[in-house]
Amino acid sequence: MTTVLVLNGPNLGRLGSREPDVYGSADLDALRTVLEADAGDGTRIDLRQTDDEGELIGWLHEAVDSGTSVILNPAAFTHYSYGLRDAAAMVTKAGLLLVEVHLSNPHAREAFRHTSVISGVATGVIAGFGFDSYRLALDLVVRRSTE
Repeated sequence: MTTVLVLNGPNLGRLGSREPDVYGSADLDALRTVLEADAGDGTRIDLRQTDDEGELIGWLHEAVDSGTSVILNPAAFTHYSYGLRDAAAMVTKAGLLLVEVHLSNPHAREAFRHTSVISGVATGVIAGFGFDSYRLALDLVVRRSTE
C-alpha cells in the first residue's frame, strides 16, 4: 500500500470558517473525504494539519525516513520559513515527490504572497483550484508511484 502524506500548515485547521470567499466553505474533514475517495484501493491518505512550524518540519523528516511522498500546503510558512524550505529540500533530495499546493492563487493576492521559499525545492506547484489543487497533486503522486 502506498501512503501519501498530506501536510497542511497554519490556519488551515480553520477551513470552512476562515475567509470562505478565498478558501472555500469546506473543512479539512471534507478534504480528507475527497482525497480518500480519489485515492482508491492501494493508496492511504495521511492528512495532518498544524500551526506549529517545528511539527511540520518534523513531519517532513518523517517522510524522508519512511520514503513517503508529500503533498504540502505550507500556508503562511510558504513565504518565509527557511527551516521548512530546508526540510522540504530533504524530501526531494531523497528522490521523493513533494508537491506544493495552495487553495487560492497566491499570485492573484497580496504582493507578499507572490514569493514562495518552498517552490524552488518542490517537485512542482499546483495553486488556485481549491480542493482540486490537492486532487491534481494526488493524481500525480499516485501515477508517479506506480510507474
